Amino acid sequence: MSEKFSFTLNATDGAARTGVIRTPRGEIRTPAFMPVGTAATVKAMMPESVRATGADILLGNTYHLMLRPTAERIDRLGGLHRFMNWDRPILTDSGGFQVMSLAGLRKLTEEGVTFKSHIDGSRHELTPERSMEIQRLLGSDIVMCFDECPALPADRDRIAGSMRLSMRWAARSRAAFGDRPGHALFGIMQGGLERDLREESAQALREIGFDGYAVGGLAVGEGQAAMFDCLDYAPGFLPRDKPRYLMGVGKPDDIVGAVKRGIDMMDCVLPSRSGRTGQVFTRRGVVNIKNARHAEDPRPLDGDCSCPACSNYSRAYLHHVFRANEMISGMLLTWHNLHYFQEIMAGMRAAISAGSFDAWEADFHARRDEGDIAPV
Repeated sequence: MSEKFSFTLNATDGAARTGVIRTPRGEIRTPAFMPVGTAATVKAMMPESVRATGADILLGNTYHLMLRPTAERIDRLGGLHRFMNWDRPILTDSGGFQVMSLAGLRKLTEEGVTFKSHIDGSRHELTPERSMEIQRLLGSDIVMCFDECPALPADRDRIAGSMRLSMRWAARSRAAFGDRPGHALFGIMQGGLERDLREESAQALREIGFDGYAVGGLAVGEGQAAMFDCLDYAPGFLPRDKPRYLMGVGKPDDIVGAVKRGIDMMDCVLPSRSGRTGQVFTRRGVVNIKNARHAEDPRPLDGDCSCPACSNYSRAYLHHVFRANEMISGMLLTWHNLHYFQEIMAGMRAAISAGSFDAWEADFHARRDEGDIAPV
């Protein structure tokens, strides 16, 4: 097994791409969806169950892990992979997005961010250097630069100032990361919905040099149409021979639209969060299992799905355990959602390789437009 991080682009179909990211801990097939393990666990799932859905990589959260149980404790216990019993690649975010979401609990300076813990009110400082240290202690395979991400809408001056601060922090992150064979550092493009600021950001990142590049600052309130407008040009500013990661996306149609526009990697809490609240994604759209119409429905959630929830249980049963607040509800519905998201990724990889992405996409939308009333 190679000890280096590398990316091979195997095929393209329009702007859509498929390839393989190679790491010492295994290969990541792209386009890839990364389930989110915020606190060293994908909620309601065992690690082997997550792997069974087809996931090649998980995402961990720097902010939450630095507060509890702390990166230092995880390091002493052998690193995040051993701690959470996941021997495949792990990407960790920088902590910047969560810290920026604290609003009145934080103070931003050129040096970094000081903030109060949402858990116990204790004070902490997060800088590019500290973010790199935490992610090193965790043992992340893919490390993200520390950046600032303003919510949209925001005025141009605010977006420009934030982007340029993030680029200065990117250079500091690169210096602090150092030379770590087998581990990768990704830069994060910012610039809101301003094309020239996106291009300026991408140029700054390319001059610094990274192993991969993320499109940040989207899925923060701008809406799908505006996000797609940005993705029509933003990925093209990034190196063709490096992975492109869209952060925090999203719903199935968001994912398909992003891949169509040249994105290789995505993450989102939606499959697991929705599973715990009774929202299920299927080939024919969203099913709310809490609705009374499922109480005596003997059908599976999705007759074309091979996950345990669809193979072994009826909608009536899933409705019952959700209404009864049984733990198995969140487990089964989350498993189904993650399985379905990975099936979308596998379908797109195959379609791109075959040069039939447009036909695959048309079928994807047509089936969802039929709605859940159609027999399944």
